Amino acid sequence: MDDGTTFTYTNTFGGEWLADPKKPLGSGGKAQSWTPRIGEEWKWGQDKINGVNLGSVSLFTEPFIVPALYEKYLQNDLGIHVTDEWTLSQAMGSKLAEEMENHYKTFITEKDFADIAAAGLNWLRIPIGYWAIETMNDEPFLQGVSWTYFLKALGWARKYGLRIYLDFHGLPGSQNGWNHSGKGGDINFMKGVMGVANAQRTLTYLRIFTEFISQPQYKDIVLMFGIVNEIRWETGAEQIESFYGEAYETIRKSTGLGAGNGPYIAIHEGFQGTARWEGFLAGADRLILDQHPYLAFRGDTAGATPAGSAPDTCSWGTSMNRSQRVFGVTIAGEFSTAINNCGLWLNGIGNEDPASCDVWNDWASWDAATIAGLKEVSMASMDALQNYFYWTWKIGDSTVLKTSSCPMWHYKLGMEKGWIPKDPREVSGTCSKLSGDFTPFDGQFPATATGGAGAGQLQATPVFPPATLNDGLAADTLPTYTATGALKTLAVPTFTAAPDVDAGTGWNNANDNELAYVPVAGCTYPNAYDANNVAVPAACTGA
Repeated sequence: MDDGTTFTYTNTFGGEWLADPKKPLGSGGKAQSWTPRIGEEWKWGQDKINGVNLGSVSLFTEPFIVPALYEKYLQNDLGIHVTDEWTLSQAMGSKLAEEMENHYKTFITEKDFADIAAAGLNWLRIPIGYWAIETMNDEPFLQGVSWTYFLKALGWARKYGLRIYLDFHGLPGSQNGWNHSGKGGDINFMKGVMGVANAQRTLTYLRIFTEFISQPQYKDIVLMFGIVNEIRWETGAEQIESFYGEAYETIRKSTGLGAGNGPYIAIHEGFQGTARWEGFLAGADRLILDQHPYLAFRGDTAGATPAGSAPDTCSWGTSMNRSQRVFGVTIAGEFSTAINNCGLWLNGIGNEDPASCDVWNDWASWDAATIAGLKEVSMASMDALQNYFYWTWKIGDSTVLKTSSCPMWHYKLGMEKGWIPKDPREVSGTCSKLSGDFTPFDGQFPATATGGAGAGQLQATPVFPPATLNDGLAADTLPTYTATGALKTLAVPTFTAAPDVDAGTGWNNANDNELAYVPVAGCTYPNAYDANNVAVPAACTGA
């Protein structure tokens, strides 16, 4: 491994690792016999995504996934009420860099990448926050360091034959007000007095990430880029579509059109179902629809059982098939085995489980029937969704519970204990058995969906920004940023054994040279995360 230690790589699916220190950006590994080697073409509609999320990997933390990291700072000298990475960073104070680096180094390692390939999985979805690039004002996140660990992830993914879906998880102002956006509370993205300015800032970051992953050295690893994770529908349909359209145009202006020019662009369906998006940005070049169908949050799940839940997931297959025929590539960027919302801090710190959750949290006491029932839920979900990313690969132990909580979200534990299949191919036919005839998608996408004829010839594009935000604010009166700032470029990896290798510059298209959105000099802006109920400032408004 990179750190000099060794292990015996056991992959029963015909997978191979490949790493040549003298050619670190050459052909890579092969995750399984049925998965194209890194450097070979991924054939959309033929090759199947069996993926897993790296929740709370080095780039982003979430309390229920890494409870020990948060437990250490629940009581702190600063009196900070810790609920998310924002408040955790504040509570860490002068130890922020030390603590976060230790987490980065230890929670997900190279061995995890090897284990993921050996589990029959071939894709990773990796969440990232804007602080991988920069922070502004009093934003407390550790700036830039997480990018160093994403570069490690690129190398490990190449070595073991894994492809990456990079997902923009934490946006300025918060796109959903949930803790996994970086800061829980109010939504200040395309909403509130700073809604447009935060979106402009995001457009710059989208360009920076896109330019890096579009470089020829890395585009065979990072094939997909998600522009925003789980935007809340209360932001407004017109407002969300407006940003999606502008983000798509911004990215494709950077990459150019057609297969091989930049990554596939993924948009989240806002928990509105796939049918809601039929016809949106018709003709778009390589646009993916990402849905997160969770059983756990479907309403009152207190009495949910595995037997009653497994058939429900099969209905997802029908909507997935239709969406792929009409919209284009459609995936499940997140789902889990969870039939209810039990689990330590799954619903946030301070929202503790009722006693009825005890049996679902005590995974060590589950009997064979419970394990078999949950395995059927897992298999039916995978069969119906067809191209998926399980949330999440790994849940860390709690220092209080002395074990891992949230077992129905823990892929690695589930595979070891039996409620996750050891071979993803085993799921085929599960929905036919449970709910009658079910035929997976035949792979025939619209031509534009994979960069073919007509790709990029849009029938209509939403106006950005929209005339008003959903809370009645006129967009042309709101404070905005100005495109006059210097563009930042993300660092490329260095290779000690091959110091002369061309690792790129971090920027693929030299003609993409429009300046970055930055605050207008001399202007006083409201707090980017707390501008829902403030007066619109008299200055710095309009274009």
